[in-house]
Amino acid sequence: MNNPTESSFRATGTVALRWQGISLELLDQRLLPAQEHWITLENASGVAQSIQNMVVRGAPAIGISAAYGVALAARHAGAGGWKAEIKQAVHELSASRPTAVNLFWALQRMERVFHGCGSLREAQVRLADEAIAIHQEDLAGNLAMADHALEAMGFFADSGGSKPISVLTHCNTGALATGGYGTALGVIRRLHEQKLLTQVYADETRPWLQGSRLTAWELMREGIPVTLNADGAAAAILAAGEVSWIIVGADRITANGDVANKIGTYSLAVLARYHNVGFMVVAPSSTVDMSLESGAEIPIEERGGTEVREVRGIPLAPEGVSVFNPVFDVTPANLIDVIVTERGAVRNPNKTAMQGLFG
Repeated sequence: MNNPTESSFRATGTVALRWQGISLELLDQRLLPAQEHWITLENASGVAQSIQNMVVRGAPAIGISAAYGVALAARHAGAGGWKAEIKQAVHELSASRPTAVNLFWALQRMERVFHGCGSLREAQVRLADEAIAIHQEDLAGNLAMADHALEAMGFFADSGGSKPISVLTHCNTGALATGGYGTALGVIRRLHEQKLLTQVYADETRPWLQGSRLTAWELMREGIPVTLNADGAAAAILAAGEVSWIIVGADRITANGDVANKIGTYSLAVLARYHNVGFMVVAPSSTVDMSLESGAEIPIEERGGTEVREVRGIPLAPEGVSVFNPVFDVTPANLIDVIVTERGAVRNPNKTAMQGLFG
């Protein structure tokens, strides 16, 4: 199969992970934009730790990385206990992050291949091929989502004369969070390519600052006009009437259309409804979890208080102050105008509409 890193590079010039056959290389996103440092991993434990420590983040990229982690486990398994070693790797990877359903989707897909393997050599070949396929399919899906999104917004990718718009986005949903193009940021890229974009407002996205460290970095290096704003400034930007759409990603979407995404997304949806601004969620279909009836059933990860009290070791709050640090919040479906996946768009999502596209 083709090297997915090469096709990803052609898509944007930015990649978060590179598969080398014997190892997985991850761009350490904790150090951006100050430093571009790649970490080389040769086993599943290292991949799981990198996911947990947010070396790699973004639901699609987490799933892809986990798939490569299983392939590495097969590559380095012993001839005698290879099945047990691969099973243990899957278990370890599944425990790395609880909310992003793409992680479990990718691991279940790898497990199905693993269960059909009769020898270690077969497992090594087939699991590596499956991980590469997951990576390539994610990139292709990102490109399809961008087309569906422009159509849902009233644009057609091959039409001219449409009036350019400004948009606001939250967190990072670009090449760094996916297989190489982006979900919500992929839509923004496509708007820019079609000369339909005036300005991107990027929330800084506390406490990990993915907007200021990652989204602004991605957009600036590709010449896409971006203005960075504090999260709390979003309301003032919308009130000024300059933004037509808020475009965000998702870490899990339930059967009724509720969406779990980076903390702060819910408040943006409320603001969008008040200011009559479109609210779009863009994510691969692997993010859709039809086994959950509503967002109330989504496990919400909480991380340590140090992430809020400090920034890169510099204290910003009184020592020992209690911290509430959920990574995600849940946006109700009735605040969402459209959910876009590579399969198409669901307008005014509800259980019936979701069933119609995802069964």
